[in-house]
Amino acid sequence: MVSKEFFEALADLETEKGISREAFIEALRTALISAYKKQYEGGAGEVDIRINPEKNSIKYYTVRTVVEEVTDREKEISLAEAQLLKKSYKIGDVVSEEFVPKDFGRIAAQTARQVILQKLHETERDNTLNEFSDKKDELMSCVVRKVDAKNVYVELGKGQIEGVMLPQDQVPGERYEVNDRIKVYVKNIKNSGKGAQVLVSRTSAGLVKRLFENEVPEIKSGAVIVKSISREAGQRTKMAICSEDPQVDAVGACVGNKGARVNAVVAELGGEKVDIIQWSENPLEFIAKALSPAKVISVTQVDEKSAIAVVPDDKLSLAIGRDGQNARLAARLTGWKIDVKSESAAAKMEELHRAAEEAEGDAQPAAEE
Repeated sequence: MVSKEFFEALADLETEKGISREAFIEALRTALISAYKKQYEGGAGEVDIRINPEKNSIKYYTVRTVVEEVTDREKEISLAEAQLLKKSYKIGDVVSEEFVPKDFGRIAAQTARQVILQKLHETERDNTLNEFSDKKDELMSCVVRKVDAKNVYVELGKGQIEGVMLPQDQVPGERYEVNDRIKVYVKNIKNSGKGAQVLVSRTSAGLVKRLFENEVPEIKSGAVIVKSISREAGQRTKMAICSEDPQVDAVGACVGNKGARVNAVVAELGGEKVDIIQWSENPLEFIAKALSPAKVISVTQVDEKSAIAVVPDDKLSLAIGRDGQNARLAARLTGWKIDVKSESAAAKMEELHRAAEEAEGDAQPAAEE
């Protein structure tokens, strides 16, 4: 294990991977001492290992303390015996004697390899954290490198860092093939004991927002503000926007000339429908717009954060959407509970309510008599 090439390899690791040679040597020294003690458990005593990269050497030493009376020969040495080695030794001094361990070369080589791999792993983790510390919540292009039964693994950034797309972050029905180039949203960067892990997503509402930022300069500049987004990935997204500048048409800016901007986002989302909603300070007006593409006749507040929206009879299914999706997304977008009713059902409910009030009014005088 001890050779000039070995220490040259350490110098190369320092240059190529940014691993501190001093830190590596100290980690290797500690690991070798631990490995030696395990190998010679019960008879190893105290040992010290000194690594000198300038001399390309690794030397082993027994370490014993000078005492008046020896009770443990593996750890202690008498004053008389110590002074045979060196006359200046006195009680309490530490005596180090070099030795050559038998049959330890293979263990030492394995230990060095493990330490190298561990340091490489730690360095890659630290580099990942440094490179991606400011990338959370950002949009990134990547290349699919591996797909297994559950996860999709992608290659990110200049350092070819691995990102993981978990099942819940994969769009239902969207297929990922090795070497596909896709855009992903960086959800989180985790620092675990096993290393840094970059979690990416194709289902996050943040992905839609970042895609629109790329396509719509007015969003990037702040002239158009994205107020909220609700999404069921692969099917439909609703995005509420506004502009504080009366000269800026927020919806028009996001749609683009002949729909160019919104179509570019839809293409990146694999054909997912995108409804761009004009946000309003008036919550009832906002609810009416959020139920787009259905036309809404009226919206009535029932109690705090709860409302009834009335739509034409022939637009009820459109307002509710398949499996309730349109109404569900509108509720998430606005933060209100929305009860969607057809015009005829609302009229019947109003009629029943009026009849109940009249009956209550008729009953009142009779009770007084």
